[in-house]
Amino acid sequence: MASESLHEHDAEKADHAQQDLKSADPDPKTIETQDAVPVSYTPAEERRLLRHQDFTIIPLSAFIYFLCNLDRSNIGNARILNSTTHDDMQTSIGATPREFNVALMVFLVGYALFEVPSNVLLKKLRPSRWIAFLMFSWGAITMGLAGVRSFPAAAGVRFLLGMAEAGLFPGLVYYLTFWYRTDERSVRVAFILASATLAGAFGGAIAYGIGHMNRAQGLPAWRWLFLIEGAPSCASAVLVWFFLPDYPEEFLKGREREIAVARLKVEGSKSSHSSMTWADAKATLTDWRLYGHYLIYFGISVPFSSLSLFTPSITAGLNYVDLQAQLMTVPPYAAAYVTQILVSYSADHFNARGLHSATLAFIGGIGFMASALLPPDAYVHRYGCLIVASAGSFACIPPMLGWLTSNVYSTASVGLAVAINVSFGAGIGQMPGVWIYKDEEKARGFPTGHWVNAAMLFVVAIGSVGLRVLYGYKNRKLVRESGGQEVRLFKL
Repeated sequence: MASESLHEHDAEKADHAQQDLKSADPDPKTIETQDAVPVSYTPAEERRLLRHQDFTIIPLSAFIYFLCNLDRSNIGNARILNSTTHDDMQTSIGATPREFNVALMVFLVGYALFEVPSNVLLKKLRPSRWIAFLMFSWGAITMGLAGVRSFPAAAGVRFLLGMAEAGLFPGLVYYLTFWYRTDERSVRVAFILASATLAGAFGGAIAYGIGHMNRAQGLPAWRWLFLIEGAPSCASAVLVWFFLPDYPEEFLKGREREIAVARLKVEGSKSSHSSMTWADAKATLTDWRLYGHYLIYFGISVPFSSLSLFTPSITAGLNYVDLQAQLMTVPPYAAAYVTQILVSYSADHFNARGLHSATLAFIGGIGFMASALLPPDAYVHRYGCLIVASAGSFACIPPMLGWLTSNVYSTASVGLAVAINVSFGAGIGQMPGVWIYKDEEKARGFPTGHWVNAAMLFVVAIGSVGLRVLYGYKNRKLVRESGGQEVRLFKL
C-alpha cells in the first residue's frame, strides 16, 4: 500500500474519493447522500444539530470517563490517606514501596491487553450496552479493592480493574467518530478527557473528606474511599444502558437525521459498515505513518500516568501534610481542565493539531524541568511549576487523538487505530510513569520523575512537529499527482 493511500473498505470507496473540503458556497451547504439525492442545509441548522448532539452525548460521556478516572486514580489517594496515623493503604496491606508500584503497574498490563478486543466488541454489541457493562464491572471491582488485605490480592484486583477500564477511553474516542466531522472532534475529546482532570481534582477533595471517616465502623478511611467511589459507577451503568444513544442515524429523526447523514457521508464512521476484517487489520497495521502517532502518544502517556497516580505524593513532597496534600492536588487539575478545552478548540479551528500539541508539550516540559532544577525547599515555586506542567501535559492529548482519527478513514480502521494508539500509549506507555517518582527521593523533590517527564514531553514536541512536516509534504505530493482532480488531504 502506498503511503499516501487511504484505508478503504470496499463499501466505502465511493465516500473516500470525495474532496474533504467545505463547500465553496457554505450558505446553504449541499452534500450528496448515498442515494445521490442532494441535501441542502444552512449553517444555522447545522449548529442546532450540533447543539442537540453535544447536549445529548458529551455530558454523559464526560461523566462516564469522570467515574472511570475516579476509580482508577483513587489508589494514589489511598496510598497516603491518614499516613500520619499509619492507616494508609500501603501500611495496612503490608506492602513495600516497590510492591505497591507493582500493584499500580499490573493495572496497565490488563489495560494494554484489552484495548483492541474491546473496541471491536463496542461496534458489534452497540456502544451503550458495552460501555454500561464495562462501567458496572469496574465499579464492582473498585469496591472489591476495599477488601484487600495483602499485596498479591491488591495486584490481582488491580489487574482486573485494568481489564474492565481498558475499553472505555478508546471506545469513547471511536464513538465520537460516528457523530462528528474531523474538525469537530478534538474539542469534544477535550471535554471528555478534561473530566479526568476533574476526577483528579474531585478525587483529592473527596479523599480529604473521607479521610475524616478514619476508623468509622472499625475501617480505615482508604477502604471507605474505594467503597464510596465505586458504587456510583455500578448505579450509573443502568442509566448508560438506557440513555446513551448508539448512532445518529438511529437516534435522530426527520430533518436532523438527514443533515447528520449528509454531514458525515465522507468523514464519519458508519454503523452499517463492518466492524473488522483481515483486510482492514492488515491495512491499518502496515500504514507506517500511524506509528508516528503511536510513538508520540507513548511519550505523553508517561507524564499523564505519573501525574494521575502520584500528584498526592508530589504535593506531599512540597511540604503539605496528609489531608492537606490531598486538597492541594485540586488547583493543578483545575488549570489543566481549562487549558485542555481552550487548546483543543483552537487546534480544530485552525487545523493545526500537531503544532498545538507540540507547543503545549514544550510548555509542560519546561514546567517539569524547572521543578527538577529548583531547590527542594522552594515549595511555592515548585508548586507553580507543577500547575504549569500539569496544564501542558494534559492539554496536548485531545489534539493528538483528534489528529489521529482525522487521518484514518474507514470505520473499522478508526476503531483499530485508536485502540492500538491507546493500548501502546496509555497501556505500555504509562508503565514507566509508575516507577519514576521514587519514594526515597521525596526529600529531594522527586528529581528523577521531573527529569523523565520533561524529557518525554520534549520528545513529544519534536515528534509532533516532525509528523506535521511529514503530512505537509504528503499533501503537496498528493496535489501535484492529482492532475487537477479533487483529493482528500491529510489533516494537520
